Amino acid sequence: MTGRRTTAPALALALALLLLVLGGAGQARATGYRYWSFWDLTGGKWTYATQGPSTARPSDGDVQGFRFAVSEDSQHAVQPRGEREFAAICAKTPAQHGKKRVALVIDPGTEADAPSGERPPSARTACAVVAPDASTAEALAEVARPLRYDTNALLCAITGYPRTGCGDPVAAGGPTASARPHASEPAHQGPSVGLLAGAAAVAALGAAGVWQARRRKG
Repeated sequence: MTGRRTTAPALALALALLLLVLGGAGQARATGYRYWSFWDLTGGKWTYATQGPSTARPSDGDVQGFRFAVSEDSQHAVQPRGEREFAAICAKTPAQHGKKRVALVIDPGTEADAPSGERPPSARTACAVVAPDASTAEALAEVARPLRYDTNALLCAITGYPRTGCGDPVAAGGPTASARPHASEPAHQGPSVGLLAGAAAVAALGAAGVWQARRRKG
């Protein structure tokens, strides 16, 4: 009788822990970030850049893109839209000796992703002519000022858009995997703490059930 009285609270506690962990994990995932993502065109396809525009050093003839949107992580970030061919973007910009040309695709996104009270400008392309060792940030500054950065060199605004904010968290419509803009770590690094804790709670429930069954047989 004592064993049954002890098991019931244990089961209730384990179940409460499971519900709390699973509920909390869902809330933690319901976050995206509103920011300018940075892209490289590789083989005709956009790939999420592995470094920021302040450190990236594009080569002559490269195409790089920027897209403003609410993104949940690097694998689900929204890609730039529009023209992406270097020949088309730089068709009216002749090559210069001792310089390199970098084609830039600048997509401010949609009204749905815009901060409250702001409207995104039209998407556009530009051909920047810069020094051979110039960074992407320097190329962007040639064609899309004013730029705004935060203290961690995160790109906050292109051509003044948006006026405020920088990588702000935004509640998403459903469970998402949140990640800071252009984090260097992989998007998927294994099970989350919430998932592991949930598994532990399930194991506790199972163990309590087995223990109770053995007590009854005894």
